[in-house]
Amino acid sequence: MVKCKQLFYRIFNGIFIHCALMIACVMDPLPVEANTLVEARLQERANAALGVMSFALTPDVTTGSLSLSNAPENNPDLAMTTLGGGATMSQEFPIYLEGTIGYSRYDPTFIVSDGETEKLLPTKWNSIALTGGIGWDFPIVEDLKFRPVFNFSFGRVSSDLKIASSAIEFKSGDELEFLDNGSLDAYGLGGSAVLDYEHYRQDYEIDVEFRYTHIQLNSFGDTPEALQGSVNAQLLSLWSRWRAPTGVTLLDKPLRYVLECARTEYLGDMRGALGFNALNSLGAGLELDSSQYGIIITRTRLVLRYQFGEHVQGTSVGIAVSF
Repeated sequence: MVKCKQLFYRIFNGIFIHCALMIACVMDPLPVEANTLVEARLQERANAALGVMSFALTPDVTTGSLSLSNAPENNPDLAMTTLGGGATMSQEFPIYLEGTIGYSRYDPTFIVSDGETEKLLPTKWNSIALTGGIGWDFPIVEDLKFRPVFNFSFGRVSSDLKIASSAIEFKSGDELEFLDNGSLDAYGLGGSAVLDYEHYRQDYEIDVEFRYTHIQLNSFGDTPEALQGSVNAQLLSLWSRWRAPTGVTLLDKPLRYVLECARTEYLGDMRGALGFNALNSLGAGLELDSSQYGIIITRTRLVLRYQFGEHVQGTSVGIAVSF
């Protein structure tokens, strides 16, 4: 098989969001016990919002599309999805470029009080995070290379109240101004260290990737000092894939079956932020090879995955393409 470019990263997570992972779980670290703005705990939620954003910084099959809720305990809802890719430009000039865009929605509830009257303020926090990476492939032995990557990120958390501002008779202060159409900007700098093993033969193909990522997110801009936050995002992931012909020929190429296995361990401020320390993924699917026809998409994969971790389990259907 001709390898003029590395397969366009591993998985395009969340291309079809509504086909993605839906998980029902117990969320201990993000209790919805109402924050009284009088107690000025909004900064903790700002850190939580940045923490949620940190899960969307890198391509990852375990959290590429994720939905968490716990209606019986009235916990906040959380949904996120990411789309990412990367490629080594050529074997002769092995610079590696990657990019990820991630979206998340987090719905915490607050209590505002004027000293006599208390009202619930259900809010909706939307965040978007963009991450880029520049690296270089260093061959170690046949089929194995080491790839250091410099990562940089930008993100924004926007807040809006689910009820009209006129319903808040005692609206005042930086906290409420932030909740009502406020925003928080964040930047991140860090890097990744990747071991990439690609063993391709006519009868089978093996991919294994071991990756450590560390990005420090910090808020900046005009957000009031009391609401600024920071998050130390770290993750350790192991991903593997086996591909082999099924014996069926389509588009003049073998139709392959695909088996996947992945585990992501969350470290730093990400550890326990969503109620678990790690997520696992097992997947199986089919891959259609269209390289015979000279189109830009050389392979298309459809993979069914089962994800599980502490208090968490669910399924997803993912579509990925290679160039």
